[in-house]
Amino acid sequence: MANAHADNVDNNGIDANVYYVPHGSRWPVFASVALFVAMLGFASWLNEVSWGRTVFFVGIAGLLAILFKWFGDVIRESVAGHYNKQVDGSFRMGMVWFIFSEIMFFAAFFGALFYARQLALPWLSGEGDGMATHAVLWSDFTGGWPSNGPGAVGGQYQTIPAWGLPLLNTLILLTSGITVTIAHHALKEGKRRVLMIFLGLTVLLGCLFLYYQVEEYAHAYSELNLTMGSGIYGSTFFMLTGFHGAHVTLGTFMLLVMWLRCARGHFTKDNHFAFEAVAWYWHFVDVVWLGLFLFVYVL
Repeated sequence: MANAHADNVDNNGIDANVYYVPHGSRWPVFASVALFVAMLGFASWLNEVSWGRTVFFVGIAGLLAILFKWFGDVIRESVAGHYNKQVDGSFRMGMVWFIFSEIMFFAAFFGALFYARQLALPWLSGEGDGMATHAVLWSDFTGGWPSNGPGAVGGQYQTIPAWGLPLLNTLILLTSGITVTIAHHALKEGKRRVLMIFLGLTVLLGCLFLYYQVEEYAHAYSELNLTMGSGIYGSTFFMLTGFHGAHVTLGTFMLLVMWLRCARGHFTKDNHFAFEAVAWYWHFVDVVWLGLFLFVYVL
């Protein structure tokens, strides 16, 4: 019996048949409150309420502080060797379902873009099943895409050319997908110096992408009159690119955490799922951007 038990003990001295159950955590509740505060502030900010902007940033600051503490708890559990292969399998399944939920999240927004572009605007122009709608509501409307609708909501605007900053950001993200893959292979091969260099490059490329996206937004607002108030085009453009930018921000932050953990020697060639999970997420962000570049900027 003793030998059978010993055979189930991994290199960290953890019994492979014992599933680690973490202690109760207060962070999910606090994170929910911080998210509510941030979204309340953001909605109020969009509706030009005086205190909306301040409340939004208070909520974001609280959320970041909570995530810092929460991640710290999980990292300490991992370093202490509490996670065996069973827990690792649960983490992998959880990450798969998380990325699937993110796919559905963006699918809803791409669906809204498809509906507005391929169905709603043609109907309002009198095509197909929209003849009655066109005749009764907007008999003089013949708009195509891009459009801010029959009411010309937000006034005249210009779109952002695909072959400028959007193309540059596409190349940046594709390059970052290569660098994070090189870093992953370096980790599995025990090449620490290569790992640190290419993972650091991935973080820098993520920051560069965000810098150029801010430049693009500033140009759109200040010179093109393209805003979130520019009808259906402005709404879908900023909804899709903005949420993607939020995901790039989160992904860059997670990559930075991985870089710091690699610097402290938290991962081994055979035990580094946290790194793999972030790499999966980053590749997902890359793929979503390719869809955005094609359907929002090019077509």
